[in-house]
Amino acid sequence: MNTNKYFGDRAFYKKVLAISVPIMAQSGITNLVSMLDNVMIGSLGTEAMSGVSIVNQLLFVFFMVIFGAGAAVGIFTSQYHGESNSDGVRYTFRIKVYVNLFVTILTVLILILSGTSVISLFLHADGEGTDLAKTLSFGLDYLRIMLVGLIPYALSQVYSSTLRECGEVRLPMYAGIVAILFNCSLNFVLIFGHLGFPALGVEGAAIATVISRFAELSVLMIAVHRNAEKYPFIKGVYLSAAVPTRLIKNVLLRGSPLLFNELIWSLAMTVKNQCLSTAGLDAVAALNIQTTVFNVLNIAYTALGNSVAIIIGNMLGAGKTEEAVNENRRLLVFSALAGAAMGVVQIALAPFFPLLYNTTPEIRSEATFMLIISGVFMAANSLAVSTYYTLRSGGLTFLTMLFDCVYAWVVTVSIALFLAYAVKADIYIMFAAVTFAECAKCLLGLLLVKKVRWARKLT
Repeated sequence: MNTNKYFGDRAFYKKVLAISVPIMAQSGITNLVSMLDNVMIGSLGTEAMSGVSIVNQLLFVFFMVIFGAGAAVGIFTSQYHGESNSDGVRYTFRIKVYVNLFVTILTVLILILSGTSVISLFLHADGEGTDLAKTLSFGLDYLRIMLVGLIPYALSQVYSSTLRECGEVRLPMYAGIVAILFNCSLNFVLIFGHLGFPALGVEGAAIATVISRFAELSVLMIAVHRNAEKYPFIKGVYLSAAVPTRLIKNVLLRGSPLLFNELIWSLAMTVKNQCLSTAGLDAVAALNIQTTVFNVLNIAYTALGNSVAIIIGNMLGAGKTEEAVNENRRLLVFSALAGAAMGVVQIALAPFFPLLYNTTPEIRSEATFMLIISGVFMAANSLAVSTYYTLRSGGLTFLTMLFDCVYAWVVTVSIALFLAYAVKADIYIMFAAVTFAECAKCLLGLLLVKKVRWARKLT
């Protein structure tokens, strides 16, 4: 076997790590702090932890739509940067601003009007002594404050995604670290009431998060606008609202499927989690613990997926089609190995991490099982993510939508609905089945990458 076909040389890994490590660092620190936040909120009891977890599942839809908006436009940003077209990058930046602000305003209105009803869909009693009304109250208190931070988050993503697509991954990392420092220190002060502040519980956690998002946006805006020579796309970006009609049409044609994909996929994941919640509030709490660890450990293959989009997108923009195909093959292998390594770590942590939470033995047992199962399939999940980014980088956005969100609804959600409402299966069977279903799509992804001509120049 020709190992050079599947494994790169030192220069290859140096290039990949130069892009992925700063992304990993930012995401890793963010998720580690989120984990600490989660443990701190978990110390307030199962109801507080579950209320916050449910709200975060709802906000997950917003985060993914913002991600999808950036991705929809980002395939053009990467290729414009690859051909050194600063005007093109500037136009894509403006489109992101318009779309993100629209999505944010719409999300705030929806959650203000229907927050109580949507949170209530996840409240099913089964644990001893759990108080659903109290869980709902915690969730609403947390949601009310978190809505304030959505606009700075949306604008931060405009700057961060554009910078990454232009090969600048360090500045978003530094801004993320500043935000994390604010979030972590304020959480400690505001949740428990240290240094003379009142103990605000879940409200304190939300306030800390909102302040940290304003801090992140401030760092990004100041650094980018003060260094316009280094980031030429920012010159005059707010002095005009102009975007070429041709680019808008191309974004709508090529990019809108990505936006709708993230919306429909995130809704599918929310429905899946709602199905899991029918096993009771214990299942919601256990899923929160599992998700917290999983989000920390999946940073490796998520960052490598982003690297696929950036490296392959820049190569395609520069017209290096054959080289992009060869590099992508090595990136897929690297992603699978990274996912497998993180899976081993998660399985090793599974019996111990749930012990950090102030909750019941039943919830800890469920969380341990979930951590083991998701760890077993992490390599497959990593491959699925990288094949998604591969198809996306070449502009096959409609096919990407079929691969991602249609699969989620037709396979994963169908299984979850059947097990939850027809069979009324317990949480162990439901979680194992839906996790396997989600990861099995890596086989479909590999088939598409092999059979479909995805490597195309768009700009």
